[in-house]
Amino acid sequence: MSAIRFDRNELAGAFGDIGTDLPLLIGVILAAKLDPASALIVFGGMQILTALVYQMPMPVQPLKAMASLVIAQKISGEVLFGAGLAIGAMMLVLSLTGALSWLARAIPKAVVRGIQFGLGIQLALLSLKDYVQSEAALGYALAAIAFVVIILLMNNRRCPAALFVIALGVGYALVVHSEMIFHQSFVGVSLPRFFVPTWEAVATGFVLLALPQLPLSLGNSILATKQTAADFFPEKKLSVEKIGLTYSAMNLISPFLSGVPVCHGSGGMAGHYAFGGRTGGSVIIYGALYLALGLFFAPGFERVVKLFPLPILGVILFFEGLSLIKLLQDLSGETKHFFVATLTGAMAAGLPYGYVIGVIAGTLIWRWGFKQDF
Repeated sequence: MSAIRFDRNELAGAFGDIGTDLPLLIGVILAAKLDPASALIVFGGMQILTALVYQMPMPVQPLKAMASLVIAQKISGEVLFGAGLAIGAMMLVLSLTGALSWLARAIPKAVVRGIQFGLGIQLALLSLKDYVQSEAALGYALAAIAFVVIILLMNNRRCPAALFVIALGVGYALVVHSEMIFHQSFVGVSLPRFFVPTWEAVATGFVLLALPQLPLSLGNSILATKQTAADFFPEKKLSVEKIGLTYSAMNLISPFLSGVPVCHGSGGMAGHYAFGGRTGGSVIIYGALYLALGLFFAPGFERVVKLFPLPILGVILFFEGLSLIKLLQDLSGETKHFFVATLTGAMAAGLPYGYVIGVIAGTLIWRWGFKQDF
């Protein structure tokens, strides 16, 4: 199979992570008052570079814990960029010292499956709570149509479901927002802005944003992503060091170009795969979309982002979560493994700092909680 391919299935797979990325990216840009062109161009560029490095649908996503804190507390862009440098440096140290390899050996597969399960639950619930309900009765109707289309065409390589679902959303935007689309100008060429964070911003970002993000990054961005890659692409034989190094490199570069801190993620890979992505082509296509938005449509960013219906994104996000939950099925015949995975997932999804609590508690229960198998 070609490592980089462009066809209708790669095009469909390109949209497998949009339900997670786009709302977070929009929220961070607006809350931190970032330059939209810089954020979009850098985000798209990182997608393309990552696809070329991995030659598979390795996703690039906004850092979820950081994004949530920035949106909730309206933290400034300068502190956000400082946090990006801080977590990039932390991940570089963990990768070069062998700490990531030690964690990969110390944490059992059942716990990693639990992290995937917990993230899947969170994504599915988020889609139902915040996205599908966003446009009242019409939103439910859009979501229902999209849901049925995906069910009917799931795994159909000739007629990929995501293409029809995205077309539904575009059609809705053209009909409902036709006056805004055809009577306003959104076009203008933009480039990223160079920025140098201060040491104070790095220190503040480390405390406020990087430390809360680190447990989620270790659990999902590194360990769970490695496991998901092994599930879908066993021939790649990725190491946690490689994932950690590219994670680090992205965050050591992005802040200087006014870009949002980013990570890899098991949910994103599962989403690309679920909707047809099998090579780096899906991620290149996805990145090109953000590049185009940033380069040519940044002046109308706040208006453009309101056009595409959230219920459609919600259904895509729901199936991304479902694809992670389904990975738990390979433990269904092993009682101890399944128990630890579901318990870890419940803690990850339901508790504050649930990912770090789930990893620690799940590993301890696995190693010392059972004197004998069930």
